[in-house]
Amino acid sequence: MTPDARARILSLIDRDHAAAVEFLAALVKVPSDNPPGDCAPHAARAAELLEGIGFSVERHRVPAEAVRANGMISVVNLIVRCHFGEGPTIALNAHGDVVPPGLGWTTDPYGAEVRDGVMYGRGVAVSKSDFATYAFALKALQASGLPLRGTIELHFTYDEEAGGLSGPGWLLERGLTKPDYVISAGFSYNVVIAHNGCLHLEIRVTGRSAHAARPDTGSDSLEAATQVLASLYALRQGYRQICSKVPGIDHPTLVVGLISGGINTNVVPDEVRMRIDRRVIPEEDPDEVERDLVAHVERTCAGLPGIEVTTRRILLARSFVPVVGQEMLVRLLQRHAKDVIGQDIPANGVPLYTDARLYSAAGIPTVIYGAGPRSLLEANGHRADERLVLEDLRKATKVIALTLFDLMQGT
Repeated sequence: MTPDARARILSLIDRDHAAAVEFLAALVKVPSDNPPGDCAPHAARAAELLEGIGFSVERHRVPAEAVRANGMISVVNLIVRCHFGEGPTIALNAHGDVVPPGLGWTTDPYGAEVRDGVMYGRGVAVSKSDFATYAFALKALQASGLPLRGTIELHFTYDEEAGGLSGPGWLLERGLTKPDYVISAGFSYNVVIAHNGCLHLEIRVTGRSAHAARPDTGSDSLEAATQVLASLYALRQGYRQICSKVPGIDHPTLVVGLISGGINTNVVPDEVRMRIDRRVIPEEDPDEVERDLVAHVERTCAGLPGIEVTTRRILLARSFVPVVGQEMLVRLLQRHAKDVIGQDIPANGVPLYTDARLYSAAGIPTVIYGAGPRSLLEANGHRADERLVLEDLRKATKVIALTLFDLMQGT
């Protein structure tokens, strides 16, 4: 890349930075909480905004039956394709569905308020920010007039919080895209090269109801469930001894995130349901993890009089692991990030899971990189007062644009 080409791209991003901030604010102001997962209205607004800055947008509505099976209400995935001639196809993927706001906010979660150069709002960091990062990086390349070879696609999808199978998984399965490289939405300065998988498991403990005055005539499902809980928490302690070799990933984790059950205060509870989140490190076999966890729960309840236990898989997201070709993406992103940000940028794994795994599982070299601070915690991702330093949006847009330029020059 010549100094003139680099300066041209960077100046265009600086020119459009205010527009990128307005674009992001407009996305934050449209709720897209998942659950409940009624995301078609946000996709409609995103498509309108993308068309407003000059892109043609494909709208791919996922059939209602498939959406309901994934626990959502509506999904419309968006694809923008920009052809620059013969060459590689590079896809940039970000998700527009977000977790519900929860409590503790000091500002309107959908207000996109800016204070001291920081925007606040649900999804502003994870990952509506990268709708703006990727769209305005592509816009700068288009406006630059520089010679490019290949195709850039923007994949803006809407079910990452439910596992991604109605988003990138659906697009890939139907052959709607076949990229050679993928950059997926990020949340920190680091280049992410691997991440954990995740098992969501529902446990149903059933007994027999009875009057609270005669508990001996029933089978208390809650009492049995407490034994399951105690055994799971004991199992969790042992996970600390299972260590990953991937920098940034420590050990497996387990959280019981949801419990419901019982009939009334004066009734012996006949059913308790709980949902488990078990994070799977890259070195583990997720199918084996599921078999072992189910067997553990069944052993815990075996022999308890009047008690039955069943399990149901809600989600099994496999780990994101590197495939051949990823190293070039890492090298280019690190080089340009160092120049733009002014510090060495590490490549590491993270303990969460994302849509990136679906592209990598299809054999496509994939990394995670986008707008964000030095850590997800600093961005308050999935927490109250989620935020994004707007200069980090500018920096990430520059890094992405320069990396795309090099990929489309074969350097």
